[in-house]
Amino acid sequence: MAEFVIKHLGVQGDGVADGPVFAPLTLPGETVSGRLDGSALRDVKVLTPSEHRVAAPCRHFSSCGGCQLQHADDAFVAEWKVDVVRRALDAHAVETVFRPIQTSPRHSRRRAGFAARRTKKGALAGFHGRASDTIVAIPECILVAPEVLRGADVAEALARIGASRKAPLSVMVTTTKTGLDVAVSNGKPLDGPLRQQLAVICDQMGLARLAWSDEVVGMRAPPVHGLEGIDITPPPGAFLQATAHGEAALLAAVREITEGAAQIIDLFAGCGTFALPLARTAKVHAVEGAPEMIAALDHGWRRADGLKAVTSEVRDLFRRPLLPDEMATAEAVVLDPPRAGAEAQIRELAETQIPRIAYVSCNPVTFARDARVLVNAGFTLDWVQVVDQFRWSAHVELAASFTAPHIRG
Repeated sequence: MAEFVIKHLGVQGDGVADGPVFAPLTLPGETVSGRLDGSALRDVKVLTPSEHRVAAPCRHFSSCGGCQLQHADDAFVAEWKVDVVRRALDAHAVETVFRPIQTSPRHSRRRAGFAARRTKKGALAGFHGRASDTIVAIPECILVAPEVLRGADVAEALARIGASRKAPLSVMVTTTKTGLDVAVSNGKPLDGPLRQQLAVICDQMGLARLAWSDEVVGMRAPPVHGLEGIDITPPPGAFLQATAHGEAALLAAVREITEGAAQIIDLFAGCGTFALPLARTAKVHAVEGAPEMIAALDHGWRRADGLKAVTSEVRDLFRRPLLPDEMATAEAVVLDPPRAGAEAQIRELAETQIPRIAYVSCNPVTFARDARVLVNAGFTLDWVQVVDQFRWSAHVELAASFTAPHIRG
């Protein structure tokens, strides 16, 4: 057994010692021992624990792979997540002000992905085990909302009739105003008998909607997601912010950045998380690559009362970003790209003099890369708000405010 001193945490939440050597569930300053397997330390024992080490609040933490950081106190996790963003910006020599982190409370995750497989006795559903493909049953979870946890029972029922022998089902469960919205992938091909069985499960288990490989096979009521009193029905499996708290924190930041703007462009708009609430005070042009998401956004706008005009456009912003002359009338731009960031679109934004840009990101590395392009063009990164809606995981989200040179001061 070899001994190591943990120097810092890596971006996946593992402790990192000189080498580098990666040791899961360790903290900076700890002396640990274990069996070296390449760059990974196995069978880790903590010899001198950190002052930030705590007993994990969830009894499933040692076996479940859903959380990486329950062994650290809340103050450490909060500072570490802010530091992940700070170090990403430092790598590009970008300076800014960090606001206090916003952390979602326990039992607030409104969606979760379950794995489910058939067994000799029936079926097993839960989350993947730590660093393995093993499915671990989770009868309790302090992360997700209680109604989401009921999705494990739904996943078991679906696996009994629809799981193939080659791979487990992937079952995404989302809470909505009208019940659980369930989207399944990796299942058997649909045929007549399976369709009938799935429709029965949808009815018996009181699901709002059940989709199988993106095809809706049962719906008791359209699943409704509320955006500050504006109702939308997202397409099956569509991206939504993980918690209502996180969504509200990001929206509050975006609203502050765009305050006073009469014309706003929302890029990577999704189903309208930002576009629709912003339309209470501004005209909004929403751009998104997925036509089904734009359809949901447009339908939500048409059904809502008291909103200003929201125009929409289906467009692949990676291949065909909006050009400067297409953004000439915008007084603010909002963008919330996927993990790859918005490299092509940022290059075009850098050629504009748009007064304010609200950048929402789920990847500090690509955000820092894009921030450098805007700063090089003269924009100021005023502040960053880190939002932790994936509590106890290594995942980090943020909202950031950029202003153009001509409105500085």
